[in-house]
Amino acid sequence: MSAVQDRAAGVLLGAAAGDALGVPYEYGSRPLVGEPAMLGGGLGGYAPGQWSDDTEMSCVIARVAATGADLRTPDALDAIADGFLAWFATGPADVGIQTRRVLTGLAPGPGSAARMRAAAARVHSETGRTAGNGSLMRTAPVALAHLGDPDGIVEAAHAVSALTHHDPVAGEACVLWCLAIDRAVRTGEPDLRAGLSRVDPQWTVWLDRAEGLRPGAWAVGNGWVVAALLGARSAVEGAATLSDGLVAAVGGGGDTDTVAAIAGALLGGRFGGAAVPERWRRELHGWPGLGGEDLVALAGRIATGREPVTPPVRAPW
Repeated sequence: MSAVQDRAAGVLLGAAAGDALGVPYEYGSRPLVGEPAMLGGGLGGYAPGQWSDDTEMSCVIARVAATGADLRTPDALDAIADGFLAWFATGPADVGIQTRRVLTGLAPGPGSAARMRAAAARVHSETGRTAGNGSLMRTAPVALAHLGDPDGIVEAAHAVSALTHHDPVAGEACVLWCLAIDRAVRTGEPDLRAGLSRVDPQWTVWLDRAEGLRPGAWAVGNGWVVAALLGARSAVEGAATLSDGLVAAVGGGGDTDTVAAIAGALLGGRFGGAAVPERWRRELHGWPGLGGEDLVALAGRIATGREPVTPPVRAPW
């Protein structure tokens, strides 16, 4: 496996490891004593090593991306929307409040992405608050699907985010993170600021204010996508190893599984899948019946540069 392939595998594996590591401590559901461990429990009553909705929804996107699809196309977006609905129909143990409101009552089939976007817009018009972290937590496969194509990454990140999160701030967070993951996988050097020209100038203000702060600075409000991204960024920038970064992300508190999943994707892109401790790789598992090594294989299929499939995209739902 080449260094780039290992770092691509690290994106999915690192995100899942962060997710499962953060599950037991989400919003203080278990006190963190010493270093975190994959103990299960949390808000969804998960088994030890089981990932949560963060990785479950990421797997939906990854499985569509593994077909070779351009994630900007209507067929690919319908396949992702159908996948979200198939996942939701299984009765997941934990679903974000905003995502639940969007998905409830929707039906799969042709045009499902448009219907989902319309539902997300209705939720935004009713609440005015749809900049949660639920699209950022699942966004890593978008970077792998369009590796080396910044325009494609920007467009796909916005399109996939908007399926459930109407607020453009959520989409811009996905853009910044996906561009950073892309750079990390290709070069080994993550740089969140590399994407600032692609988003609103307010992001420069937020990043400047966050310089030097640790992940715990965002614990109270990291359900908000900006705080979740800044907390994950703090964990990544202070990390000498992938494990150090994930421990810091979980130790920051609040929405621990989501912040650690976000951080884990970029840490994996920086340090590679080989940097994920073997004990974590063995423990990892979750919907849709996958384990750690399956994520490695899935990332490889996405990042190999397969020719896009001819529509319609046939996703395994």
